Amino acid sequence: MYHSAKLTIYLHKLLTHNFGLTHQLTLPNYSTEIILKVFNMTNESRHLRQEPLFCEFMVDVLQGMIAADKRRCYETYLTTLNNFKRFLQGGDIEFERFDSMRLLSYQAWLIRSGLTLNTVSFYMRILRAVYNRAVDRNITVQTFPFKHVYTGIEKTVKRAVSLNKIREIYSLDLSHDPKLEYARDMFILSFFLRGMSFIDMAFLKKSDLVGGRLTYRRRKTNRLLVIKWEPVMQRIVQRYGNPTSIYLLPIIDDSTVNVRSKYKNVLYKINYNLKRVGRRVHLSLPLTMYVARHSWASIARSRNIPLSVISQGMGHDSESTTKIYLASLETNVIDRANQTLIKLLEA
Repeated sequence: MYHSAKLTIYLHKLLTHNFGLTHQLTLPNYSTEIILKVFNMTNESRHLRQEPLFCEFMVDVLQGMIAADKRRCYETYLTTLNNFKRFLQGGDIEFERFDSMRLLSYQAWLIRSGLTLNTVSFYMRILRAVYNRAVDRNITVQTFPFKHVYTGIEKTVKRAVSLNKIREIYSLDLSHDPKLEYARDMFILSFFLRGMSFIDMAFLKKSDLVGGRLTYRRRKTNRLLVIKWEPVMQRIVQRYGNPTSIYLLPIIDDSTVNVRSKYKNVLYKINYNLKRVGRRVHLSLPLTMYVARHSWASIARSRNIPLSVISQGMGHDSESTTKIYLASLETNVIDRANQTLIKLLEA
């Protein structure tokens, strides 16, 4: 009787808690089917009331990026998710346990893996963006779990070259090696196009060039940019243009199925050949397409072009992004100022 009474009370509590039952029942009222139903529905309701999972939510975010055709964002978010899941040893984590201590542990794990602070920040900023989306959708409450981890940007190694080196690269006679010449010309064209990123160059269409103006949207920020078309740009395009293609440059073509893969493959080959070009002019850093972008910003700044103009020309969302490109230049300016003061003191 004692056990029967306990079972009656327990089952009544389950029914009251889960299904709003208010009238008293006795054990005989509970058939085997009802007991099984109670336990099954209780387990199901527990599952439905389970705390939302962070990685599960991030997968939903990724699916939204696919639907919006944001392939580049999708790739960076997927890389971050896979890295974070490795930290979790393949598991997931409830939002209520996604806290400052957990992220500090993740940061320590990343650093032990040999990653730089900028890479740590890259992962953290993407996780923060996902977390903030969850907050906006009322999936969790804001507890500021990222307040103690690094989300800044350290000054990176200089990736810009001087105007004299750009001239030297531009004037090289590479007609004997078409692969080197093509790589060099794409680098120079990027520089002429205000440091345009290679992915934006790849997707330029002939229809983007109208009335002496090249109009396109940056794939990274979706900002609309307009560039005056100069004769030097036209000469390079004419050298490599395909009259039957809708694209301005021979990077991808109309028949390309996996566009992203083709673009990456071409970029890899160009950067490989640019390093060979860089060695010919005795560069101290590896020459890549990205150097053209940094160099345009740094040379423009060295000619006292306002930061706001450089930022708009490069299609940055804010001037703070442009300052990252110019960090090494600012360091050189400070060094020269210090040398001047030392010479004054020693005079």
